[in-house]
Amino acid sequence: MTPCELIRQTAIRFRSAGIPDPENDSALLLASLSGGSPLSLRLDTDTILEPSLLSRYEQIVQKRLTRLPLQYILGEVLFCGNLFTVDARVLIPRPETELLCLWALDLLKDINQPRILDLCCGSGCIGLSLKAARPDAVVTLSDLSADALDVAAMNSRRLALKAELHQGDLLEGFRPSSFELIICNPPYIPSADCEDLQPEVLFEPRIALDGGTDGLDFYRRLMMSSASVLAPGGALLMELGIHESEAVSALLSASGYHHIEIRKDLAGIDRMILGIQPDGEKQ
Repeated sequence: MTPCELIRQTAIRFRSAGIPDPENDSALLLASLSGGSPLSLRLDTDTILEPSLLSRYEQIVQKRLTRLPLQYILGEVLFCGNLFTVDARVLIPRPETELLCLWALDLLKDINQPRILDLCCGSGCIGLSLKAARPDAVVTLSDLSADALDVAAMNSRRLALKAELHQGDLLEGFRPSSFELIICNPPYIPSADCEDLQPEVLFEPRIALDGGTDGLDFYRRLMMSSASVLAPGGALLMELGIHESEAVSALLSASGYHHIEIRKDLAGIDRMILGIQPDGEKQ
């Protein structure tokens, strides 16, 4: 069987199983085993694949048919130009979160050696991406999950990017005025909605998804302590769930944050929010 034939047949199976973008997934899985590029494999009508490769391919196809996320099968995902290790211990980085990183870099452009806290760091993709772009930054990766921090440490080593690791609940253990930026992609999905997510998302850690009854529990708790941990004029930058921008903006305002700003993702959804530390002006 040729790569073109195999990808076409697998895509039919994936489509029947309801898997989004079946052709792309079929090609990427084959590329992970053969070393060829997905595009060249889709066009290859001449090469005859070895039976041993076909057998290994079928094994990972079976995993994908269970709706196990492609990124977990491949073991990595591209984010902000770097490949990050991911597995079921961490949330899969999404393209919209790259926009959060770009905003953060703009906020930090005039600050020398910025101290950055990537809260709920998961794989460490946000903090390590900022470190890659700003080698002078002092980055801390923090998560409640020891398993997530293990993955973040793997990525720190893989990318040769130095970061401090901290395990704790929210901001416990941090001194006042420790950071110029706290950046976070928190759990923000209402609990009831967590049961009706795309099948792939159900494989991701619930702790990284579930934001409580209305999805706002994490934001409420963070507002109680974040201002003191930020340096004067420091920034709190967070990702938002759908339809949560107004409520989170009100929480920031009630906590004294100013220069509150909301930005949309590429789909036009309110996705990111910024608040400046209440005791200082924006730098």
